[in-house]
Amino acid sequence: MGEPRVGWPTELLPLVAAIWLGTAVSHALASSSAACVKVGIEAEVSAGREWSAPLGQGWIFRVMPIQPARAGYSGWDLVVDRDPGAGYPDALLLATMPYDSINEREIGTTYGLRSQDAIGWNPRSFRFLVDPAAFHESQHLFQLIAVDGIASTASRKPDPSSTVKAQAMARLIKLQKRAAGGEFRILDAHLVPGTSDPASYAQGWALAFSRVPHQVDSSTGGSGPLGSINWMRFSLTLWLPARWNVAGGLHTLPSACPD
Repeated sequence: MGEPRVGWPTELLPLVAAIWLGTAVSHALASSSAACVKVGIEAEVSAGREWSAPLGQGWIFRVMPIQPARAGYSGWDLVVDRDPGAGYPDALLLATMPYDSINEREIGTTYGLRSQDAIGWNPRSFRFLVDPAAFHESQHLFQLIAVDGIASTASRKPDPSSTVKAQAMARLIKLQKRAAGGEFRILDAHLVPGTSDPASYAQGWALAFSRVPHQVDSSTGGSGPLGSINWMRFSLTLWLPARWNVAGGLHTLPSACPD
């Protein structure tokens, strides 16, 4: 959340939709017969704290506190990165679209979600790259297509043409076909509810909130419009390639890859 948010150039959105749809269909067809190893983890994390676990083969999963770029943010980002870290963007962000909108990788009060809405959006599904070469290439492509000159300003190079960006985007989405899948489920939470009305797109999550085990914390200073998420216990399920060298201590089972 502390990094610049990146969106697709307007003229490329139809291409993004077409390529992404085709990729999703082909991935679903391939996944239906593919073999994976299923990894299950349960843990907890408190506000402002980071949780992490090694996955094996030089990868690490992190639940990282959202950086309060503006007042009112609380919660966490789901991150898959190399160990040591390979910088922004991470392997989960790259494979979990959309990039510049509300996204399943953020469990927090972003994009107008109240704390209770963020908890009610449960479980979350995501994807993440597991091939280091594809990961590093995707990082480069992501920066190449960044809008508003974010990437080109940092490198002091001219902004790439729309054709170059379209080619980079097509390649980026193709690399996502190699991504693994995961699910994040909130098992319990402590929070201060927000006082504002839910956003129109969050009505369903607001209703689902009551079905997620939780405890409402007292707030001496008032809860504010978005509230805060102070603690959560969660389960993490990952479907890794069948021959993955899983980190010691992780519980695994043979499994079909998810659609």
